[in-house]
Amino acid sequence: MPLINAQPRRSSSFLAIVAAALLSLTVLPRAASAEALLLIEADTGKVLQADNATYPWHPASLTKLMTLYVTLQAVKQGRLTQDSLLTVSPIAAAQSPSKMGFGPGTQITVDNALKMMMVKSANDMAVVLAEGVGGSVDGFSAMMNDTAARLGMTQTRYVNPNGLPAEEQVTSARDQAILARAVIRDLPEYEYYVHIPAIRFGKRVTRNFNKLIGRYPGADGFKTGFICASGYNLVASATRNGRRLIAVVLGANSGQDRAVKAAQLLERGFSTNTLAWLTPSLGTVDNLAPIAATPPDLRDEMCGPKRKRPASDEDETVANALSGDAVLSMFQPPTLRPVDMIAAAPEPTQPVVVYTGPTRSGPALIAAEANDAERQQAAKPSKKKARTAKKKSPASEGPEASVDQAAPKGTKPRTAVIVDTNKPAAGAKPAGAKPAGAKSADAKPSAAKPAAPAKPKAAAKPASGGAVSDAKPKS
Repeated sequence: MPLINAQPRRSSSFLAIVAAALLSLTVLPRAASAEALLLIEADTGKVLQADNATYPWHPASLTKLMTLYVTLQAVKQGRLTQDSLLTVSPIAAAQSPSKMGFGPGTQITVDNALKMMMVKSANDMAVVLAEGVGGSVDGFSAMMNDTAARLGMTQTRYVNPNGLPAEEQVTSARDQAILARAVIRDLPEYEYYVHIPAIRFGKRVTRNFNKLIGRYPGADGFKTGFICASGYNLVASATRNGRRLIAVVLGANSGQDRAVKAAQLLERGFSTNTLAWLTPSLGTVDNLAPIAATPPDLRDEMCGPKRKRPASDEDETVANALSGDAVLSMFQPPTLRPVDMIAAAPEPTQPVVVYTGPTRSGPALIAAEANDAERQQAAKPSKKKARTAKKKSPASEGPEASVDQAAPKGTKPRTAVIVDTNKPAAGAKPAGAKPAGAKSADAKPSAAKPAAPAKPKAAAKPASGGAVSDAKPKS
């Protein structure tokens, strides 16, 4: 008899420990940090974990999820098709990187623009779509805001279609989860746009910035984002045994970190499904109460001088395991940890071919690929200079993240400034000093000799650079 009574006591004690541990994962506040985390069920909207989920945040390139949604709604309504040709305007071509870099007048289909925008996070393609659907950036932004209001995204406001830095562009983890659910619910036939592993344009292959794609089992969406003010953002989804979860991470400290944290959230959600009765209900995502606050500005933390390495999506920084992983391990056999999944090489995949011009197939597609590859080859010198200038910038933020390098309104882009400052300043020498190699310019006309033009080569050696204005421009 005593033995029979002892077992329930041990069981009750064990369950109490487990319940307390799970309660700490879902209800008790974590240590203060500039980060927002949210995990929900896609079908029901049930909240499984919420930390700062309704705190206002700058969306960065998560904005492109709404650009995708509004564009594809226009396609469903018959206002344009995936094969409709759109033209790159001067405004689109002038967007800051990350971008495809097509010149004004280039034509591209809606389908290809969407693929480039979602995988490469191309800011110019977002504007191309905005102008094609809404007539202008402002017109499309109004459509985005109307859609957000209809979906119940009460904390979101858009002023551009790509997420380039703007104080007024605000969202929350709650609202991004609501939008992800809307994409799944309303656009099932177009969902492949949110989980394309890679694209190939000409000879250039670009992998999806969402590191869960091809690494985390069942990963099937959505989008990444980064600007210095927001930190690294990610909306991610995965499906296991017919159950789909959506994880939102805002304000992570690196591209790797956001992926690991999203994987940990998803792993916890899938692992605790059978223990749902132990955790208190957090309601549904729509019912999370908004917080009235100012979005955090993580610029100093993400891109300030204290950061050892420039902020970049290629950053290999990883997150420490979140508390609770040890608890969950008691209920499942040992598996590869999320941090190891994200650090692993992605599954081999065939990149989706994208191209300029009208929809093509067969020999016409091959010809289009070859033509785009030739254009890439011809543009290499100028792009090499741009990459060199970018490396010299102390706040270079990588492919997608470079959206934050946009210069303030009314100023030149940072890249142009870097290139210009590499040129010798006109006032590098005192006004009365004669620059090296300029002797013939000061001589009297009668003293000019035929041999004089041949001398600047030897005279241009001094580091002062005073003869640059006389030298032939470099190609």
